[in-house]
Amino acid sequence: MPQSRRLLRGAAVAVTVGTLMAPVAAGPVRASPVPVPAALAAGQPGPTPSGPAVRDPTPRVARRLDGAVRKVMREANVPGVTVGVWTPGRPDYVRSFGVADKSTGRRMASDMYLRIGSETKTFTVTALLQLVDQKKAGLDDPIGRYVDGVPNGNRITLRQLAEMRSGLFNYSEDPGFAKALTSDPRRPFTPRQLLAYSFKHPVMFQPGRKFFYSNTNLILLGLVVEKESGQRLGDYIARHILDPAGMKHTLFPTGNEFPAPHAQGYTRQTADGKEADSADWNPSWGWAAGAMISTLGDLRTWARTVATGQFPDGRRMVAAATQKQRLITPSTGSIEGTGYGLGIFDVRGWIGHNGSLPGYESLTVYLPSARTTLVVLLNTDTSYRSQEPSTVLGEAITKIISPAHVYNLPVSPTG
Repeated sequence: MPQSRRLLRGAAVAVTVGTLMAPVAAGPVRASPVPVPAALAAGQPGPTPSGPAVRDPTPRVARRLDGAVRKVMREANVPGVTVGVWTPGRPDYVRSFGVADKSTGRRMASDMYLRIGSETKTFTVTALLQLVDQKKAGLDDPIGRYVDGVPNGNRITLRQLAEMRSGLFNYSEDPGFAKALTSDPRRPFTPRQLLAYSFKHPVMFQPGRKFFYSNTNLILLGLVVEKESGQRLGDYIARHILDPAGMKHTLFPTGNEFPAPHAQGYTRQTADGKEADSADWNPSWGWAAGAMISTLGDLRTWARTVATGQFPDGRRMVAAATQKQRLITPSTGSIEGTGYGLGIFDVRGWIGHNGSLPGYESLTVYLPSARTTLVVLLNTDTSYRSQEPSTVLGEAITKIISPAHVYNLPVSPTG
C-alpha cells in the first residue's frame, strides 16, 4: 500500500484520523437516513431492552470475550489491548491483554493513556455545535465566511464539512505530506500548513454529492471554532466539553506530550516500512481531526455523552434539536446499515467513532437500544487482512455481546 494512502487512516485517519478507519471514497449518498431513536435524539436514555439486545457478561460470556480478543491479538499481532463493556444494571466487563511496552514487557492496564486519533473529530464537531447553539455560527453557512482561500469555499457549508461531504482533497493523502511526516515524525505542523497540502489539489466533487472521508474538513472546522470562540481549540474543548463531562484524563496536546502511564505505540507508517515506537511522535499533523489523548474510563463517559448530547449530570451539552440533526446519519454508500452524521457514525445501531494514527487505534461506541457502551484501545495501527485491528476487535466482541448489532466497517476500495 502506498505510504500516502496508508496515512489516510492516520488522523482518523479513519472514519478513522476512521472508513470510517480508512477514509472511504463512497458512492452516492442514499436518500434515506439511518433512523434516529426518539429517546436518543432527545438526549434521554433508551428504555431497558426487553429482549437480549446485549448479552450479560456472565462468566461464560466473559470467557468467550477473553478468547475472542486473544485470538484477534494473536492473528493480527497486536501487542496490547484494553476493552470495556458497560450496561446499566449488569456486570461490567473490563479487561487488559498483552503488553504496553514490548521492550520491557510492561503489561497493558486499564488506567493507561493512549492516543485516540479520529475520535478527536467528535470533540471538534461538538465544539462547533455548541457555537451553533449560541448563534455564533450556522451549519448552513459557507466555510468561506470564516476561512479564506478554501476551494469552493463559497459553496461548501459547515454541515457538509462535518458530514464528510465537502469534496475537498484529504491532505493526508498528499505524497508531499506523507514524505514530510515520515521523514521527521516529531516535527510540528500548523493547521494552515495542513490545508496547503489539500488546497493544491482540485476539488473532487461538488459539495453534498457523496461521502468522502477527509481530515481536511475537520482542520477547517477547528479554525471556525477558534475564530468564533476566541480561544485555542484545545482550550475551548477543555473548558466547555471535558470539564463539564468530568473527563479529567483527556487532553488536546500542544506538542508530543504524553501523560504517564501510557502505552507505547507500534507502527509501520515509517519511511522504510520497519516497525517503530511512535509514542513520542508529534500528533499536530492530526490537530482537530486526530490529536487527542484519553483513557478507558473517560471514553466510557464520552460514549454516552456524545451519543445523547447530555453531560453526565443531566445538563445539555448541545441543544436537543441540534443533537437530533447530528444523529441524522445518511448512508456512506459503502455498506448497508452504516451512516455518517455530524462528526459521528452509526454502524448497525452503534453510535460513536473510531480513531487511528501511527501506533494507536481506538473505538468508542454506544448502543442506545441497550444503553451499552463499548470502548476498545490498542497500541498498534498495523492492518490485518486490509482491516483496521480496532474494527476486527469490535466485530469479534459485538458478535458475542450483540449478535443483532455487529459492529463492522467497510474496507476502502482504494485504501
